Amino acid sequence: MPSPTADLPSPTRPHPVDLLRFNTCGSVDDGKSTLIGRLLYDSKNLMEDQIEALERSADITGGGQINLANLTDGLRAEREQGITIDVAYRYFATPRRKFIVADTPGHVQYTRNMVTGASTANLSVVLVDARQGVIEQTRRHTFIAAMLGIPHLVIAVNKMDLVDWDEERFLQIRDEVESFLPRLDVLKDVKFIPLSALHGDNVVRTSEHTPWYQGPNLLGHLETVHIASDWDLSALRFPVQWVNRPNNPTHKELHDFRGLSGQMAGGIVRTGQPVIVMPGGLQTKVKEIWTLDGQLDEAFCPQSVTLVLEDDLDVSRGDMIVGTDSLPGLSSELSARVCWMHQRPLQAGRKYYLKHGAQTVQCAVTHLESRINLDSFEPEPAPAELALNDIGDIRLRTGRSLIFDGYRSNRLTGSFILVEPGSNATVAAGMLAAPVSAFTPDFAEFTI
Repeated sequence: MPSPTADLPSPTRPHPVDLLRFNTCGSVDDGKSTLIGRLLYDSKNLMEDQIEALERSADITGGGQINLANLTDGLRAEREQGITIDVAYRYFATPRRKFIVADTPGHVQYTRNMVTGASTANLSVVLVDARQGVIEQTRRHTFIAAMLGIPHLVIAVNKMDLVDWDEERFLQIRDEVESFLPRLDVLKDVKFIPLSALHGDNVVRTSEHTPWYQGPNLLGHLETVHIASDWDLSALRFPVQWVNRPNNPTHKELHDFRGLSGQMAGGIVRTGQPVIVMPGGLQTKVKEIWTLDGQLDEAFCPQSVTLVLEDDLDVSRGDMIVGTDSLPGLSSELSARVCWMHQRPLQAGRKYYLKHGAQTVQCAVTHLESRINLDSFEPEPAPAELALNDIGDIRLRTGRSLIFDGYRSNRLTGSFILVEPGSNATVAAGMLAAPVSAFTPDFAEFTI
């Protein structure tokens, strides 16, 4: 039988070992855009016309050195001011791994852009100017990386050439960062690398200026960091995005086909496996697993697949297929941490649309619990409002119960955004707290 997804665009099925998503962050003028440009340039990932455009650019310095930051800073305002404003994504590859890198802004005014660019990252590179050392934005962006559950962190001490490659200065910065890392207990894998993005030292090639540093260069670390275990493979989570009914007249054998398409958000699914369809709570088994290339015996996060169930249940977009051994929460009363992204402050009582996975529900903010002081990482209780770029903990009530996990256990089923009615502006990115109790299927005795 031909694949029922043959007439559909190819789904994105990145393999966790082959693709690394990472972002660069840090304060203004720490060299984030230059670092990405150096990675692309020295790893031979630029086309000839890109190199020629850089060489023709009016931004060539007096010494004849091209401005590598122009590879990501495409806005006129970015080039004029020498800062990054919007998130820029670049794609490159080496023989060992593929990469998607997000160049995120360093200015506090654009913290919301940094959160957006880092939200899907496996690894975050926080740049520190060796002359300035650890400053507020260093702490802010390290905290955000921890808040977003990014499992791997690189502290890139840049512009070491401007401090004469002083080992003591590098160690001083390392010790200062390590002094507050224990308060961000979710950060387990932290690497410190001394480098010069402008000259390429310890970026793609190991520098002769740092004989005291025995670790890998940046690209070597990006190629070898272990990310296969970053996905949650313990609890099956399959949010249904689309009910797949091909109705293809050229393939009559597909006339009665009914599959459920989506991206695996957690766990492993196998043919013959018992599953529960939420929120209804009915139990069935997986009959078939389809991809564009044909059938599979099993699939795992983050593959995009189509599942066929043994029983003809009423399943629609927004429902979730889960394993029988580990159930998510189901509630309309939610606790979450949010980064506020709108000029109009967040206040208790405001109503929004909450987008969670494939479903959108109405919600109301019932209480502002705290605002995070990014100098001390301590919560300030009961704020009157959350202003632009503030991070705080809130309580929400939704018009329909959500199927969710805590963000720390599953970044895909534990994240959401808030959308302002009328303007359709995205006003917040949120991370759900763990459910108070797991869902108990009331209809388990009616297993088909």
